[in-house]
Amino acid sequence: MSDTTPQRAAYTVVGAGAIGGTLAFALARAGHPVTVVDTDRAHVDAIRAGGLVVARGGTRTSVPVRAVTPDEFTGTLGRVLLSVKAQATGAAVDWIAPRLEPDGWVVSVQNGFNEDLIARVIGAHRTVAAFVNIFADVVAPGVVQDGGAGALVVGEPHGAPVGDRVRGLVADLRSWGPAQASDNVEGYLWAKAGFGAMLAATALADAPMADLIDRHRVAMAGLTGEIFAVADRRGVALEAFDAFDPHPFRRGADPAAREAAFDHLTAWLRTQSKDRSGIWRDLAVRHRPVEVTTHYADVVEDAAREGLPVPLLRTVLDGLRELEGAPGKMSESRLAGLDRIAGRPAERAAFEGERARAVKEWLEEHREDMVADLAAYTAQGSASDDLDALDACLAWLRDWLDRRLGAPDTEEVLPRDETGDILVRRYPARGTGDDRPVVLVGHYDTVWPTGTLDTWPFHRDGDLVTGPGVFDMKAGLVQAVWALRALDALGLPRPACTVLLNGDEETGSLASHEAIVAEARGSRLAMVFEGAADGAIKTARKGVGLFTLTVTGTEAHAGLDPTAGASAVHELAAQVLRLTALTDLDAGTSVNVGVVEGGTRSNVTAGRATARLDVRVASAAEQERVTRALAALEPADARTRLRVTGDWNRPVFERSEEVAALASLAKSCARLLGHDLAEASVGGASDGNFLAAAGTPVLDGIGAVGHGAHARSERTSVSGMVGRAALAATVLATLAER
Repeated sequence: MSDTTPQRAAYTVVGAGAIGGTLAFALARAGHPVTVVDTDRAHVDAIRAGGLVVARGGTRTSVPVRAVTPDEFTGTLGRVLLSVKAQATGAAVDWIAPRLEPDGWVVSVQNGFNEDLIARVIGAHRTVAAFVNIFADVVAPGVVQDGGAGALVVGEPHGAPVGDRVRGLVADLRSWGPAQASDNVEGYLWAKAGFGAMLAATALADAPMADLIDRHRVAMAGLTGEIFAVADRRGVALEAFDAFDPHPFRRGADPAAREAAFDHLTAWLRTQSKDRSGIWRDLAVRHRPVEVTTHYADVVEDAAREGLPVPLLRTVLDGLRELEGAPGKMSESRLAGLDRIAGRPAERAAFEGERARAVKEWLEEHREDMVADLAAYTAQGSASDDLDALDACLAWLRDWLDRRLGAPDTEEVLPRDETGDILVRRYPARGTGDDRPVVLVGHYDTVWPTGTLDTWPFHRDGDLVTGPGVFDMKAGLVQAVWALRALDALGLPRPACTVLLNGDEETGSLASHEAIVAEARGSRLAMVFEGAADGAIKTARKGVGLFTLTVTGTEAHAGLDPTAGASAVHELAAQVLRLTALTDLDAGTSVNVGVVEGGTRSNVTAGRATARLDVRVASAAEQERVTRALAALEPADARTRLRVTGDWNRPVFERSEEVAALASLAKSCARLLGHDLAEASVGGASDGNFLAAAGTPVLDGIGAVGHGAHARSERTSVSGMVGRAALAATVLATLAER
């Protein structure tokens, strides 16, 4: 009778240490042909002589496997379990690559994040991801000590759907224990990075892992919090394994839940036969370099790229390097030092200061590029009433934004018939889990008529720049763009950002304010890059009302029949006194009758007269008071009639709690850059008025430092451009962390 038992798949295990030896033993015992490849000659010889041995408690069991050194290996490789130390991954993959069959593949059963390195050498299609948490140690040549149950998860890299290859591998690995397939191996790897960091920290002292974690919960919580903050920024969904649930160890988690998680974890660790980590064994027993400093290099690099400080992790890694070759310096005082660092907010402040300085230094290096951009932008005429000029300016801006920021995720140009079109460009977030955008608001129209550039072009005199629109508000947009460039160039995090530009702000944003409010709805905040108020940000702006009072009287000959007519001009004069009496400067209300017209000839009693009013109010209550007063106007001369037209052009922008919080954030960022930042309430309005009234938090006046808006004295500061761009960048990077 013939044997119909299916042939079991063959495996090559490269690196037959604790993890590789454990899995090789399980596969061989289940009948799989197994070859182990290891650089340790004594280990290979022992396996050849007595088989691969696994010790559990007081018993030892061996299975025969083929064992060779890399130099002795001949043939090709099909299914490869790579389990070398993290620092040896590059050399091992270089050895594997020329021997790997076209349909062969490598699964990384290692500590750390090694899949990308493997894929770069052999290709992503031949790389399999795995998370392994096996408690084992090589205790003698050819002998692996089983340290208890663990976890093993296999999947495709970067969350690709699990296929037959992974399912087949998992089925074979269940000869070891509870292996499983998942499309989120990355979630397990990052969770283990937090758990493993605690185990690494325990190697700084010579005592059981469970006891050290239990006694130094402050340090351990801070350490895992650092790592999981990086994972959160990367959008990783952390996965629980064995007795470790990562979620209570994230920053901001419920303290009671964290303490319960510590209780559960330390109780579980005390049930394991292995009471010290493999890192401790490498230092204290084998006297060899540890791999943890290599596989946490990826975490440190990711943290730097995301702009997140990891002082505890760096301290642990520095301590482990110091102990290499000097295990006698192990001491629990090192963990006490970690406790102190974990409790020091100064560590965070130091990092934020360093980041802010890096941003400013980068922008200083690009100062002349910023000036060149402002010169080119100023050379684009953009009078609010010249549609051709506005169209040409917007076309220039779109090209410039492409060159400076690259293509956006999405772009919309919202056409307007009588004013400049609205440009909306949306750029993706980087390094933050909050998808809500920050809207960067500006306008590209100016008050300067077409032709102004002919007699007053852009001009620089040292630190001062003059030209039509440089302060209001072309420098502001240049600063906003270069703030984003600085963050991208330095690899720092930033929120999703929407650049929103309108072409009718100087004429009241009548055709654009509804679109601006709609775009900002649901955003984290709007940063309005209008010019600063003598360097101060603007946390309150007055509401603006534009009204016209029309008086209708009766014409008559002023000389022949002076009582026959009813003078609209005389009535208007009386009404002007009533209107100006509405002014209440203490309440922030001003009423200005700026233009008065009336009558036809001096010898004719005026039949019609008008007054155009500009009303500014600092509160909604004052706006309501003035509205009621205008509606209640009555003629002094009953023979005349009054009519008030117009409306509130911009609502009041009041200093709400949210605005105050943003001002506080901006001030703290300014201090990181080495200066104090003031705030001001101003009478001028901006599109921030519409946004604040609609409920969007607003940070206004974060644009140019200068003065002279709407005047021939208009100018801005080059050093101010650098400083304000650095401030905007620092605010954005800080927001990305919140």
